[in-house]
Amino acid sequence: MRAPAKKRVSRSKPPTISARLSARITLQTHADGTILACFDGHSVGLGKYSAGTCDRAQELRSGLPLASFETSRRAADQEIDLLVRRLAQRGLMEYRLGRSRDEVVIEPQVADYWPRIPKLDGSETLVLSRFAYLRRRGNDMVLESARAGALLRICDPKITTALARLCSPQRISRFRRQPGFPGLELLGLLVDCQILFKVNAAAGTGLRLDEGDDDLVPWDFHDLLFHTRSTEGRQANPLGGLYPFVGLINPPPAVRPRWPGRNIDLRALSEAPPQTVSPVARLLGERHSTRDFDDQRPITLDELSRFLDATARIRSKWTSSLELGDDSPEVSYAARPYPSGGSAYELELYLAVANCEGLERGFYHYDADGHALVPIAVRAQQLEAVLAGAEFAMGVTAAPQILIIIAARFSRVSWKYSSVAYSLILKDVGVLIQTLYMMATDMGLGGCAIGTNNIDLFAKMTGIEFHVEGPVGQFALGRGATTPV
Repeated sequence: MRAPAKKRVSRSKPPTISARLSARITLQTHADGTILACFDGHSVGLGKYSAGTCDRAQELRSGLPLASFETSRRAADQEIDLLVRRLAQRGLMEYRLGRSRDEVVIEPQVADYWPRIPKLDGSETLVLSRFAYLRRRGNDMVLESARAGALLRICDPKITTALARLCSPQRISRFRRQPGFPGLELLGLLVDCQILFKVNAAAGTGLRLDEGDDDLVPWDFHDLLFHTRSTEGRQANPLGGLYPFVGLINPPPAVRPRWPGRNIDLRALSEAPPQTVSPVARLLGERHSTRDFDDQRPITLDELSRFLDATARIRSKWTSSLELGDDSPEVSYAARPYPSGGSAYELELYLAVANCEGLERGFYHYDADGHALVPIAVRAQQLEAVLAGAEFAMGVTAAPQILIIIAARFSRVSWKYSSVAYSLILKDVGVLIQTLYMMATDMGLGGCAIGTNNIDLFAKMTGIEFHVEGPVGQFALGRGATTPV
């Protein structure tokens, strides 16, 4: 008798990662080899390339496999790699993972994102990050995380079913034997994006401690999401005064409609002769935003010293023991001129100095305890970028003389407060900004609060991870040039 033939196991080829242009982008090539990226009526120059690269660049509309050029030493491949990376740095690329069709589309959320697939061992155990979430966006399902450098648009609904099993730790060798296993390539991408993380079962520390450093432990899901999605640098959503609901709903009125019923008129009671108006009330009345500054008469170092002394210098320090039992830790405190929730005083001031008499142009941290400015070495392009961002946000044609970046040491608040930590930090920012406004008015200087922050740029300038310490507010300071608005 003939032995039965062995069944052949069909092994489908692994999915590939391809780079392709975002849907709104087109490439325009010129006869001299110049390539432009065109979108929304704008164009961005990407440099000059060979004729072969110009022809090959058109394949980016449907997608070029990264493996076809990423690590190649051929000059033609290195040139297309340079083009793709320049597009990626400007947020004009996306990546697809799949075989014959899209299974997952990867949308970068930070400028330097590049998809990588780390090798995974079957003995390793993976679990979803507590910061990961799946939501509907238009007609798509997207998987994202406040920590991730990219979000993933899930095109195959079977993948979401498989990923749902990762809400509890899964050993890879067992997970891959289950129906609908999404593949090691996707799992590697998710680990690289910190949407999945490896569980250190031997240490027995628990999932919260396994996921990141000690500064990540106190963060709640909603707080870190709010921080990253309401600032620049780690998300690709439209941001700023774009009037997104024009044509959908009417603009709300400036003044709320009055409640029905009888009024108690206070106007006659609050009117007072000018000579009896208190200094504080006068300052409140004179407070204004100044967006244009007189660079022929810049703020001086002496004025800046007095300004910081009055608004942010530490006034006193003390320690207190928590009454939580025998092992209660000692907690240190330091008081400053403005109030702070729980006396946390988590806010730090960083100064991007463009024009200050007696102070060199550069980037500084304000040492509130020693009342001193500490220079921080940054690249000239980074300093220009942070100043240009403030200029753009204020809608003016010149940078402020000094940009005060208000950063928070987040765990200083979240170590104590649950659920409300980030909202408390923002309340402290509001109090500090009003304090800065009042002092600028009192000193005859100009100031303007700025509503945007680039948390990724700040992290690169300081070398501090965005979840450890990062910007939560900005204030432009200098000598005003025009009539206040």
